[in-house]
Amino acid sequence: MHYQDIYERSISDPEGFWRQEAARLDWFKAPETILSRDDQGFDRWFAGGQLNMAHLALDHHIDHGRGEQTAVIHDSPVTGRQRHITYRELRDEVARFAGGLRALGVECGDRVVIYMPMVPETLVAMLACARLGAIHSVVFGGFQPHELAVRIDDARPRALITASCGIEVSRILPYKPLVDEALQACDCPPAATVVLQRPECEAAMQVNNATTRDFDWHRVMADASPVDPVAVDATHPLYILYTSGTTGKPKGVVRDTGGYAVALNFSMDAVYNLDPGDVFWTASDVGWVVGHSYIVYAPLIHGCTTVVYEGKPVRTPDAGAFWRVIAEHRVKTFFTAPTAFRAVRKEDPDAAMMAGYDLSCLKAVYLAGERLDPPTYGWIKAITGLPVIDHWWQTETGWAIAANPMGIEPHREKSGSAALPVPGYQIAILDSDGSPQPAGTQGNIALRLPLPPGCLPTLWEDDDRFRYSYLNAFPGYYDTSDGGYIDEDGYLFVMGRMDDVINVAGHRLSTGEMEELIGHHPAVAECAVIGIADELKGEVPMGFVVLKEGQTIDPAVLENAVMDVIRTQIGAIANLQAVAVVDKLPKTRSGKILRKSIRQLSQERDVAVPATIEDPSSLEEIREALETVRVSRYAR
Repeated sequence: MHYQDIYERSISDPEGFWRQEAARLDWFKAPETILSRDDQGFDRWFAGGQLNMAHLALDHHIDHGRGEQTAVIHDSPVTGRQRHITYRELRDEVARFAGGLRALGVECGDRVVIYMPMVPETLVAMLACARLGAIHSVVFGGFQPHELAVRIDDARPRALITASCGIEVSRILPYKPLVDEALQACDCPPAATVVLQRPECEAAMQVNNATTRDFDWHRVMADASPVDPVAVDATHPLYILYTSGTTGKPKGVVRDTGGYAVALNFSMDAVYNLDPGDVFWTASDVGWVVGHSYIVYAPLIHGCTTVVYEGKPVRTPDAGAFWRVIAEHRVKTFFTAPTAFRAVRKEDPDAAMMAGYDLSCLKAVYLAGERLDPPTYGWIKAITGLPVIDHWWQTETGWAIAANPMGIEPHREKSGSAALPVPGYQIAILDSDGSPQPAGTQGNIALRLPLPPGCLPTLWEDDDRFRYSYLNAFPGYYDTSDGGYIDEDGYLFVMGRMDDVINVAGHRLSTGEMEELIGHHPAVAECAVIGIADELKGEVPMGFVVLKEGQTIDPAVLENAVMDVIRTQIGAIANLQAVAVVDKLPKTRSGKILRKSIRQLSQERDVAVPATIEDPSSLEEIREALETVRVSRYAR
């Protein structure tokens, strides 16, 4: 069947379509009801079916003769160690650690917070929770104590799992002091903390604390008896994932078990074109949704080998790190964020470090997490000669909303576009009143209900917030809060968050479009555009750029060049107020540019440092650049 036939069937007969996909999994009790409504009026998939995610990811493959296949490759350039783990070895570790958690009082429905680095034990912890039917909540390792504490209090876990440290390039980050501080600040600390001691940093253990007690990971494993997978309902929560950048009460995205398993398995074929036994590398962190879906669950459910990488794209040891891992482990499909390739391009603009690596194994490169700007797309395409697939999704959906359907019927690529709706998703472009917009017209990107399996059914213990955050703006639709348009060929162009639209003298302008134009300049590695206050026009755009390695262009020459491009391509109304060259842009640890923080700095000098920021000093550069512009404008 062709893409259009499959897509139309997923929309016209969603129950029949997803019943067929569900039948590809190994259920304990196959679902009879495919789509239904719960007591809150929310759509639920496969209610009444029973399964276990750890069984699907491990036991099923062993039962079908894949026990000796490598399940996980741990590649850690920061420690100089590698480890290959078979499906059987991973199943045995997971079953035993699940028994250890049960001995600590963790049962089906309990929550477990996981605060870990990129090591195989993190996957073991997640899968052990799934094996018990416990609900895990992974918090990105390195979050500060306050951010960890508010998530603990919201989830109210029975146990917390951590490591003695994480490693950032050559810097040791002790985790245990951060955990101890967070637990002291909690109203509902867990009774048990399990600590994986790493040789790079031994953590002090507390055994007689009045409220919580530390347990050594290896002792827990040694004393435990393995347990079998617990059958849970398809609608049983697998995990809670708190969205980054939240303030006040955190927003906990709930992921159910059955719908997620079906959707992920479908996506491995339809989107990523992978077969059991293929090697899939997602260069992200398990603390983010990409890591949950495509480092841990999807590759293992589908019988692939997943690479767990503890390192950076350019500093472990250099900008050839990606090519080394791909060649060495024979990666077929590679998935990362555009910012990672921008970092590589900045350090190695001619891709000289690709030389000497046999990359014949690599068949496609996938990008997501932020908009793939055309200059970065063009650079990756030029150096690899491979399909470069920009696809778009959110923490809330858990898997791709729009993509090039490589496993169904590959379509031609369009620079700047996330391509076509993935089967199951009905994408609409709406104006502020909720009216559909014609092809080529920008508006709010919304998804017609019901959402397909795998998407969030609600927020953790906050149904009302789920309604007003996602459902109330456009009745009958899920509001993505992203803006963009669909062209005449049905290709989706995501231009950025709707709050990245600025109003210049009554004209609504996309900062994403301006960033795309600036990014084409041969000296620019990456950029960000925001609106700054203006007495006459309300807002005017200002750009911040990072230069490629070795570029020495005069800032005034660069400013004049990009201003001319914006005026020529968009119009005089979009004339940039200024262009500031900075060494680095403020980013989250997952690589997203913190545009909201940049905007806040344009309005007030002191802003809260986001919990997700990778390098707080980057804010000072932005602050100084903004101050220079303020002085210059005042002098006029």
